Amino acid sequence: MKVAIKKLNEKARIPEYGSRFAAGADLYACLDGDVIIAAGETKVIPTGIALELPVGYAGLIYARSGLATKQGLAPANKVGVVDCDYRGEVKVALYNHSGEERTVSAGDRIAQLVITPYITADFEERQELSETERGEGGFGSTGRR
Repeated sequence: MKVAIKKLNEKARIPEYGSRFAAGADLYACLDGDVIIAAGETKVIPTGIALELPVGYAGLIYARSGLATKQGLAPANKVGVVDCDYRGEVKVALYNHSGEERTVSAGDRIAQLVITPYITADFEERQELSETERGEGGFGSTGRR
């Protein structure tokens, strides 16, 4: 699949896949200087790129496992969504889960972008829903015997 991408900043890096079968492409920080993220703080980090995703696809922004587990930095909203009609800069709101400040530098890999198809639902209000064995069982209800 071809995805049009526009560099909004000459320092921006095009997303790259780390391996042949990687689902996510690395997103890179496009900064003029270092950004310090204090413990418990969120900072919005620009990537310097904009995307033109095909209709019916979304870009999902996930944490990079190494950055999250080793540095405690992960998207504040858990999963960011880039809609196919959005043409602005892709940015990542990084939250510092660690107990100490962290530094993000220009060119650092800050998140990963997974492009995926989606379905737009036609919601239909009903007075009743079909019966199932689970019924209204909520959090943790399927593991009980």
